[in-house]
Amino acid sequence: MAFNVTQAAKNGIAGVSAPLPKKDLADPIFRAVAFSAATLLLITLGGLLVSLVIGGWPALSTFGLGFFTSTTWNPATEVFGAAGPIVGTLLTAVIALAFALPIAICIAVFLTQFCPKIIAQPISTAIELLAGIPSIVYGMWGLFVFAPWFAKTIQLPLLLSVDPDSLWGKLFAGVPNGANILTASTILAIMILPYMAAVFRELFRSVPPQVREAAFGLGCTPFEVVSSVLIPYVQKGMIGVIMLGFGRALGETMAVTFIIGNAHGFPESLFASGSTLASTIANEFTEATGDLHTSALIALGLVLFMITFGVLAMARALLSSQRY
Repeated sequence: MAFNVTQAAKNGIAGVSAPLPKKDLADPIFRAVAFSAATLLLITLGGLLVSLVIGGWPALSTFGLGFFTSTTWNPATEVFGAAGPIVGTLLTAVIALAFALPIAICIAVFLTQFCPKIIAQPISTAIELLAGIPSIVYGMWGLFVFAPWFAKTIQLPLLLSVDPDSLWGKLFAGVPNGANILTASTILAIMILPYMAAVFRELFRSVPPQVREAAFGLGCTPFEVVSSVLIPYVQKGMIGVIMLGFGRALGETMAVTFIIGNAHGFPESLFASGSTLASTIANEFTEATGDLHTSALIALGLVLFMITFGVLAMARALLSSQRY
């Protein structure tokens, strides 16, 4: 005899009625709270953008496109150009990422693939502690320890060993005082390295063990497993980590301010002094007395906001284009 499930659900079986869906009164409240939080975030972000545009508009309207192309920054004559800090921001962040990325990946691979378990956890804890050190500590260490050592051990020997008229001589030209673009980039790389290594480690740990074991079972070498299995498996997450590290390097303030030299022109070499958008704001905002000077600094903040937003948007586009 056929059993009619629908009829049984309607009439009940052995006197047992079909269960009715429960109505949780907390659900509407939870949805409202979640919606309010997301809306508040968007309103805050929009308010910040509007405030930066309003505050920076006097400088932007006064100098026009020249604000983005000129390197002149003279508070005495109230002539301001953001080209030098913009180039310095991008240059230091790119160099820092180039230094930190391969080392961070190697650290993560070692901790997840080759490191004995007895020391893997202490090393991982140390990396996480390094990621939590305030940036001003890195800046002070860079100013009082790293910069003098760098000037004496690396910068001065390089300046003395290359022909000033050669390509290398122009690349390494500068005053051997340790305050330059390359030093600031190195400090930035040291800052973002623990953060990137810690997240890369978690990404590699998320790969199922069966995937690695299958690759080793097919005769792959450890290098082939890492390059052909692990990295492709977590490539979307790696793009996100790279862009977040790049974004942190773009917006870093105090560590760079201590050690970059704070010169507003285009950096002509790796050992030349420079400035970033954040360091310029930190150096001059408390001393800005004129309305145009204050507006120019707020406009720098707007430029930094847009650069960071552009980097995150590019990361989102790259993630959307990737497919497993």
